Amino acid sequence: MEIAVLALGCFWGPEIKFSKINGIIKTEVGYCGGNSPKTTYKEVCTGNTNHAEVVKLEFDKKIISYEKILNIFFEIHDPTTLNSQGPDFGTQYRSEIFYLNNIQKQIAEKVFKETNQKLSGKIVTKISLLKNYCPAEEYHQKYLEKK
Repeated sequence: MEIAVLALGCFWGPEIKFSKINGIIKTEVGYCGGNSPKTTYKEVCTGNTNHAEVVKLEFDKKIISYEKILNIFFEIHDPTTLNSQGPDFGTQYRSEIFYLNNIQKQIAEKVFKETNQKLSGKIVTKISLLKNYCPAEEYHQKYLEKK
C-alpha cells in the first residue's frame, strides 16, 4: 500500500469523495505541515500552527496510481484560490500536496505543471515534504461515537 497526503480545503468533502474511488483502501482526516507534531482543530483554527487540513489516503497502486490521485485532487477543488475553498478562509484551508519521497515529488511537479498550463498559470497549490502529520483525533472520536 502507498500513502498520499493532500490539503484541499476543509477535509470533510474530499474525504468522502476519495473514499468512493476504486483503489483507495482507507481515508483519514488530519492536519499537516505545521510547527508541531500534535495539534487540535481549535489550535489550527487560530491560524498560528501553520497546519493545513488534509486527507490521508492509503491506496493500492496496482489499482490507482499516485498520478491519477493527483489529477483527481486538482479536479475536486479550486487550486487557484489562496488559503480558501468555498466559504472557508484561512491558511488551514490551503491547497497543498505533501509528498513522502522523491518519486511522489517528481509526479506532483509533473501533474502541477500540466494542470497549471491548462489553468493559465493560476494555480497556488504548494508542493511540500510531509511534515508533522497528525490525525484529527476529535473527528475520529465523533465518528466512533456514531457507530
